[in-house]
Amino acid sequence: MQHPAVPDLSHTHTRPIHWVATATALAAVVALSSVLQPDAATAAQTAAPAPKNAPAHTAPPDPAAVAFPLECGPVEAVVQQKASGDLDGDGRPETVAVVHCDAPMGTPPDGVYVITRDADGGKPRVVATLVNPRDRRTVTDLAVRGGAVHATLLSYSSADVPSCCPDVTDHVKWQWKNGTFVRDTPSQARTV
Repeated sequence: MQHPAVPDLSHTHTRPIHWVATATALAAVVALSSVLQPDAATAAQTAAPAPKNAPAHTAPPDPAAVAFPLECGPVEAVVQQKASGDLDGDGRPETVAVVHCDAPMGTPPDGVYVITRDADGGKPRVVATLVNPRDRRTVTDLAVRGGAVHATLLSYSSADVPSCCPDVTDHVKWQWKNGTFVRDTPSQARTV
């Protein structure tokens, strides 16, 4: 008697009852999965509430539309740098501008001014002078971060230092506190 190479698997032949059982099991899985759906995904971010009385998207004031309190004689005032951000927490951005006279020679001192506009979006105007040009300072870096103005100021240790070569560097920060800009100079932020 010869044995076939493949054993007789008569119990594996499909019968109609097998198909009915498979279809019933599959129907049960589909029905159960439709009942046990996971919650809908909620990846949408909620918008932060806008500050009171603030327009939704207010553009920062343009320093080109401002007359700066700077005496330049026959030359024009030039905006060297600018940075914008909400400095007083009212939801409207202010602009900080570094301005100096466009002198044909030398390094004219800089003034640093804060510009804002009224709540109704009126004409931009200077509301604070952070650095007065009479102080003979030059601003090399300017930024608005975290509601504060950050700047690097170059100046002179004495009147004997030539104007070409400032020898003092201050890293300063101004922050709006109690209705005024308060200057903070960390003790390590000055080099001579």
